[in-house]
Amino acid sequence: MTEVEVSGIRKIYDNGLEALRDVNLAFPKGQLSTLLGPSGCGKTTLLKIIAGLIPRSAGEVLVKGKPVDGPGPERAFVFQDFALLPWADVLRNVAFGLELRGVPRPEREQVARRFIAEVGLKGFESRHPNQLSGGMRQRVGLARALTVDADIILMDEPFSSVDEQTRRKFQEDLLVLLRQHQKTVIFVTHSIEEAAYLSDQIALLSPRPGTVSKIVRPEVDRSKSPDEIRRDRNYLDTVDEIWGILRQYV
Repeated sequence: MTEVEVSGIRKIYDNGLEALRDVNLAFPKGQLSTLLGPSGCGKTTLLKIIAGLIPRSAGEVLVKGKPVDGPGPERAFVFQDFALLPWADVLRNVAFGLELRGVPRPEREQVARRFIAEVGLKGFESRHPNQLSGGMRQRVGLARALTVDADIILMDEPFSSVDEQTRRKFQEDLLVLLRQHQKTVIFVTHSIEEAAYLSDQIALLSPRPGTVSKIVRPEVDRSKSPDEIRRDRNYLDTVDEIWGILRQYV
């Protein structure tokens, strides 16, 4: 079942730059789909159009079969730069989406504490963003997205600012959380290995103006351990296949 669909999406900025041209994609319910391609190909632009954060020049975005033209409660965005409130502690940052919806404080804080624990930050509820590492701030952003209980989570290179060890742990934790909560995730990354490890489907975008050059579906058995997955033949073949396509753009 398709949860999000984009048809004929085009984006031309005011300066005349054409970022996207005739993008057509379907994002299956309960799966993680990745947008992957060279820098400047329009990955983040497409993600923000789906989120309703920026307007499209042409085309249509359908969420659950209905056209959308702006943000909605069924979509939550995890920003690359965390986008946390610097003056608020972790508890309030995580509960902020529910606060905006008018959820009473005791209820929203109860929900926020649950997801703070789920992302591994229990005990840090009273810390402020400047007291956290980059990895911890990104966990706050993920917890905030889970707290509002959106069906669709849009993630813009969420692990790009952390070291490789932390990044791998985040990848493993994200797959566990997705199995638990059955969310539909649209994920932007520059990393071929990350895309192959996480994704049910990978949309490869061409250089600007971005178009869909190929859809790759890794046949990876994610019931295996993280180390086994990264040694799995299908995982390694997927990495090689994607690099074989993208290297022509470098």
